[in-house]
Amino acid sequence: MGKYQTAATKVVATLQLTEVSSRRRMTTVTILEQTARPKRARVAAPPKMRLGRVPRPRFDIHQVMARLRAAAPTWNAPVVTLIAKQSSDPFQVLISCLLSLRTRDETTGAASRRLFKLARSPEAMLQLSAKQVEQAIYPVGFYRIKARTILDICHTLVARLNGRVPDELDALLSLKGVGRKTANLVVTKGFGKPGICVDTHVHRISNRWGYVRTKNPEATEMALRRKLPQQYWLDYNDVLVAFGQTICMPISPWCSRCPVADYCPRIGVERHR
Repeated sequence: MGKYQTAATKVVATLQLTEVSSRRRMTTVTILEQTARPKRARVAAPPKMRLGRVPRPRFDIHQVMARLRAAAPTWNAPVVTLIAKQSSDPFQVLISCLLSLRTRDETTGAASRRLFKLARSPEAMLQLSAKQVEQAIYPVGFYRIKARTILDICHTLVARLNGRVPDELDALLSLKGVGRKTANLVVTKGFGKPGICVDTHVHRISNRWGYVRTKNPEATEMALRRKLPQQYWLDYNDVLVAFGQTICMPISPWCSRCPVADYCPRIGVERHR
């Protein structure tokens, strides 16, 4: 009885080992089969569509200027432009532009009217003292310095140019206190000749659109001279200054009211309304 029981135990143990070995072989075969199967290529998921967002059209200066010109009558025109339209006098354009530097338009307009009541020509201006000019133009920014600058310019005009304001950029730049912005404004508004006046609004907005990529107003002027169609040179400053004062402000511009918002990439804009 003991023999048979031992033999039976051996048979059972042998069968168990065989079963384990078979399982191992089956597992190995299964792994090999899985390894040998070719991997299915992953198909990229289609891009998610953002509902309600329309692609921005490519920037088109002709479309942008057309829209801004159409909207401009609802904005306040720059004060120097108004003075140019009312007087058609290059001298008044020159002096009012000097007064406008670092000064709000409403202050510039009132100061210009007071000063031109006293004198409307270089010869008449030289009959005034520096104190009289200061009192007339106060409270424009740097009014004491501007009073002396105005009298120096008038002296140069009378002594060298027969009392006439030059219509060439280089001649205007030779006058004391006259920079490129003022010179271009006199050329365009005083004489109706092509020029590009670049102030802080023109510089900021042209770069905000990505139309130019420049670091300062002078570089912006040179870039615009190369790129901007000449048909827009005369009123580019007028339109962008009014636009910049009303809609496209330096901080938190009114993008929700902007007539060219769909063309604008809002470069450098961190917050808008």
